[in-house]
Amino acid sequence: ASVLTRRANQSIMIGHEIVVTVLEVRGDQVRIGIRAPRSVDVHREEVFAALQQANQGAVAPKDALEQLDRLTPSDRT
Repeated sequence: ASVLTRRANQSIMIGHEIVVTVLEVRGDQVRIGIRAPRSVDVHREEVFAALQQANQGAVAPKDALEQLDRLTPSDRT
């Protein structure tokens, strides 16, 4: 992991296309702006974790049905 020190209105570059700018520092909160290509998803970490968990939950029933289908004889013609 990299650790960089920035002040308000200063930026960092991630690769050639992503710019992270410190917009404001107020107490223990930091507002940042992120400029990235539309193809790059940008989420807060807790939102990303919730999306991952929701996606895993959505996949599980399908996997279970496929496994069940393999275990039971098919009478489809």
